[in-house]
Amino acid sequence: MSSLIEVSGKQVRIRGRVLRMAQLEADMYQFIDDDPKPILEALRKSPTRIDVFSFLQKVPATTPKYSYPMEWDNFAALNLTTYDQWWNEQIGFKARNKAKQALKKGVVVREVPFDDALVKGIWEVYNETPIRQGAPNKHYGKNFETVYREEATFLDLSVFIGAFLGDSLIGFIKMVHDDSKTQAGLMNIVSMVRHRDLAPTNALVAQAVKSCTDRGIPHLVYSRFSYTKKQRSSLADFKERNAFQQVNVPRYFVPLTSAGALAVRMGLHKNLTDHVPEPVLNKLRELRAAWYKRKFQSATTEGS
Repeated sequence: MSSLIEVSGKQVRIRGRVLRMAQLEADMYQFIDDDPKPILEALRKSPTRIDVFSFLQKVPATTPKYSYPMEWDNFAALNLTTYDQWWNEQIGFKARNKAKQALKKGVVVREVPFDDALVKGIWEVYNETPIRQGAPNKHYGKNFETVYREEATFLDLSVFIGAFLGDSLIGFIKMVHDDSKTQAGLMNIVSMVRHRDLAPTNALVAQAVKSCTDRGIPHLVYSRFSYTKKQRSSLADFKERNAFQQVNVPRYFVPLTSAGALAVRMGLHKNLTDHVPEPVLNKLRELRAAWYKRKFQSATTEGS
């Protein structure tokens, strides 16, 4: 259960029935101003009950600024000066070669306007396969109107980048920068599985770097570097080859009610997976991937 409210000009998402947790709708892409007190006071006065409000510091501010309860979160962050420096000095040889190969194989990457043609291409990318990286593709089966509505968020802060093979979109990025253009984040970066050999994702990342340096944005973020207790993955390796590094930042959990204060003291604000040992989580991920693979193969066989 979730709801969306506007507080102090920010969209805030509230989740939960018993414990009401809230954070910015664009958490990890938009941030609280230097003084969080005004929005916290507005949240306390909101007619919608909120027990705990969570927010992040953005890079490069990695030292805790506030005395609120906090835990360490992380970004996969890339510090930028110029595109040439990133291309010649920061990224790995393999990533550079793949980006070059994409262009040689006919992939064209460019910034694109948000319009019906782009959304149609995104809809086709999303609906290519029901399974991605061993898990259900949450975008699979969505209709055009739903995709349009979801991609139309934060348009004044967004840059869209498309990877094209001929006239067909085979991958895209939705990049969202903060109000001060200090940090930009890859909100969506998806490429078609059947064109993986063309390395469109590498070419997309290269264009995202160029789009940032052209705008003077010094920090590019590719979501998190590590998720829960899982330290390494193929995605983390991809990020590292493209010069993204793990940067730990404070995530604050501010109690707004007495129930929220009790929940934070008892650790009830954490996700269930935070309490599960990593070996167990890893085994569960393997079982999930195998189950969905069998399910997908079965559905394909029945439909043929």
